[in-house]
Amino acid sequence: MAKVKYFYDADTLSYRKIEKKKSDYIKRSFFLFLAAVLFMILGFLGLSQVLITPSHRADKVELDNLKFHYKLINKRLDQSAAVLGQLKERDNNIYRTYFETDPISDDVRKAGFGGVNRYNALDGFDNSKMIKDLTKNVDILSKQIAVQSKSLDEIVTLAKEKEKMLASIPAILPIKKGGFYVASGYKMRMHPILKIRKLHKGMDFTAPKGTPIYASGSGKIYRAQRSSTFGKVVYIDHGYGYKTIYAHMSRMVVRRGQQIRRGDLIGYVGSTGLSVAPHLHYEVHKNGRPLNPISFYYGDLTPEEFLAMQKSSEEGQSFD
Repeated sequence: MAKVKYFYDADTLSYRKIEKKKSDYIKRSFFLFLAAVLFMILGFLGLSQVLITPSHRADKVELDNLKFHYKLINKRLDQSAAVLGQLKERDNNIYRTYFETDPISDDVRKAGFGGVNRYNALDGFDNSKMIKDLTKNVDILSKQIAVQSKSLDEIVTLAKEKEKMLASIPAILPIKKGGFYVASGYKMRMHPILKIRKLHKGMDFTAPKGTPIYASGSGKIYRAQRSSTFGKVVYIDHGYGYKTIYAHMSRMVVRRGQQIRRGDLIGYVGSTGLSVAPHLHYEVHKNGRPLNPISFYYGDLTPEEFLAMQKSSEEGQSFD
């Protein structure tokens, strides 16, 4: 039973019952309704932060999983970049140094990633920065791998060329050790026949007539002829600027245009042309300039043998 409320009426000097109007009931009910609605809305918003639907929960789990794998992929990219960096160092400082070629600059390795924003299409998503960073890192690594792969292909080519070059350089004696004596080396001397002082551009190896003569490096015979000064003489073009001359032979066993390998027999010792005794006159040229042949016997001589040959070449007398 609702309480009855009274108020004191000063005019009648008595208590009178308070009569509630219908409009007061309507207003009170309206405000209570608004309060209830507001409470429900606030309650829903609060619960929505704690309670999520199964589909939302699945989306959240998937997003967390993607972020986790993103971190793993980034870590692997960093590891791959570190390995590639080590390979780049070996490439520039070992391989290319050995093969005497210029290193690949960082500008070339990292070219193509400056200037225009090439990742605009990835903007506008909740995780755009994450996606853009990963895509950019993958692109940079792919570019560097492509550059390094091309470089290694070039190194393989250089290695094959280096092997060919090393086989072509005149690096052995033209007569086997023990079968000759060094009569004269690369020096100024008096010509034994012409009686004029001139540069002796090669080395004279005295040996019995018929002693075999061998190519000191691989190459191509570009002359095999008889001349008034060198007698029967063979010229070999080894490539890479190197040429050798084998003069005063008694017999030649090669012909012009023939390909030969280091150590192949090309003729026999003789005394043809301007010569005073059987011997081989041997010259080495690089880019048209005569060089001291003694510098090229590293494939045959020990240090002691080299010193002995050097002394003989300085003291001996020329035979042509």
